[in-house]
Amino acid sequence: MGLDTNDQAIAGFTMAGHSLVHWFETSIPIFLVVWLAEFDVSVALVGVIVALGYAPFGLGALPGGILADRFGPKRLILLCLTGMSGAFLLLALATSIYTIAAGLICWGIAASVYHPAGLALISTGVDERGTVFAWHGIAGNAGIALGPFAAATLLFVLDQWQLVAGLLAIPGLVAALYGLQADFDPTAASDDAEVASDDALSLSEFVANSRVLFASAFAAVFVIVTFEGLFYRGMLTYLPEILHGLPAMGDVTLSAGLEGIEPGDYIYVGLLVVGMAGQYAGGKLTDRVPAERGLAAIFGVLCVLAIAFIPVTSMGLLPIIGLCAVLGFFLFAIQPFYQEAVAVHTPADTRGLSYGYTYLGEFGLGAASIAIGGFVLDGFSTAVFFAVLATFALTGMALSAGLLVTLDRAGWWQTTPAGTKSGD
Repeated sequence: MGLDTNDQAIAGFTMAGHSLVHWFETSIPIFLVVWLAEFDVSVALVGVIVALGYAPFGLGALPGGILADRFGPKRLILLCLTGMSGAFLLLALATSIYTIAAGLICWGIAASVYHPAGLALISTGVDERGTVFAWHGIAGNAGIALGPFAAATLLFVLDQWQLVAGLLAIPGLVAALYGLQADFDPTAASDDAEVASDDALSLSEFVANSRVLFASAFAAVFVIVTFEGLFYRGMLTYLPEILHGLPAMGDVTLSAGLEGIEPGDYIYVGLLVVGMAGQYAGGKLTDRVPAERGLAAIFGVLCVLAIAFIPVTSMGLLPIIGLCAVLGFFLFAIQPFYQEAVAVHTPADTRGLSYGYTYLGEFGLGAASIAIGGFVLDGFSTAVFFAVLATFALTGMALSAGLLVTLDRAGWWQTTPAGTKSGD
């Protein structure tokens, strides 16, 4: 990677954590189909139970950020890894739908602390922040793609979902053991000697720190990230279902023995794989392009791509594959830019809290697009759905451009202290 020893150690530790958070996250929907067959329950009930697991994943990011500032990010990430693995071991012992609910809630609570802790660690401990953000994002994409692939393959081979849940827990335990012996300085890239404090954050301090954050450019960044989350979650939640129903998918002829395979699923996985390249490119560009300018540009591209889906969905297979590939690249290329924007516009000693708010917006408030998208697809059309997503992207572009102009007029670029990166 061309990194020094400390950067490499932090990169390896956080890449393992990030990939496994999404490894577990995206394997859960694969089990949903099995649980419906295993237990005599409705789809609605299983959906609520799965939602109970995903809800704390987003909502717990804010308290996770507070804990990262108090106890330090490494401890939180180790607890995250062991907690997620323990939750899946609980699933392996489940004999009722209620035990499954308990396991999923435990997973969501454990997983929620990763993003604020992991990104705080990168932002305060890594000198080559853009490069590590890029590799960190690639690792997350690898987990997103490999999680459902591993779950589906193991279920096909073993045909015992409890055993599969237990096997999926093993990488998390291995990563926790690796993290215990990982040696790095979590504040090497920060001038603030008190990045993590052992003192409890009081309610008054929490309110005071939050006021400081939202009285700065971070307030605009938070809203920008929320609109990115609305686009991201809405697109990735409903795109597989939309692809399944396209005429082009029905025209695909499968050879004997491959009946039942959905071509749309493989296009979707391909989108996620292409996203790895987007993460890397975006991360490298944050070293050269101001975060606000990059956000505005990529939001503009996402807006155009969402609109492009309206005519392309009625075309052949190749245009659909091409559009999904381009979408995958830019959908994930934007993430290093908003991560960098948070690092730029927040003090190091509140970095965990900052990323807690960030992922509250990304995964918590952004999840509102699941309800919005379901309402639109049920009551209107696919074209209207993509138009709504384009509106989210257009709003994000306008906000990013506005932030760029405001900072430029305020002379922020000129008042950045020498020796710091992008105002950090």
